[in-house]
Amino acid sequence: MRIALATLVALTLAMPAGAQVVRTGTGSGAVLRTLDKTSGEVIDVEMAAGQTMAYGALQITLHECRYPSKNPAGDAFGLIQVVETRAVEELFAGWMVASSPALNALEHRRYDVWVLRCTTSDG
Repeated sequence: MRIALATLVALTLAMPAGAQVVRTGTGSGAVLRTLDKTSGEVIDVEMAAGQTMAYGALQITLHECRYPSKNPAGDAFGLIQVVETRAVEELFAGWMVASSPALNALEHRRYDVWVLRCTTSDG
């Protein structure tokens, strides 16, 4: 997958010398939180890796969800792609971090989407 490889290379190059590497596990999916800023409606959605869903005028694809391998309930990060269906325009493609949603956020006038946690096949 081109997005994942490019992100991995960029993170590796940006990593300061002596930084600690954290081993990760891969979740079977993720729980995303969506917010419609107009209506104030908040919905939590469980998605499987590789799944695409429609949310208002957005099409959201979850490519992958990863978490610290020694702490499956720990800080998740998901590889997400968001496309505006009306304009057929990619609005977001990259990793979202559950503990820091503003670090790499979707910028949309009406909708917010962020990762809450990964799901695993064992629960």
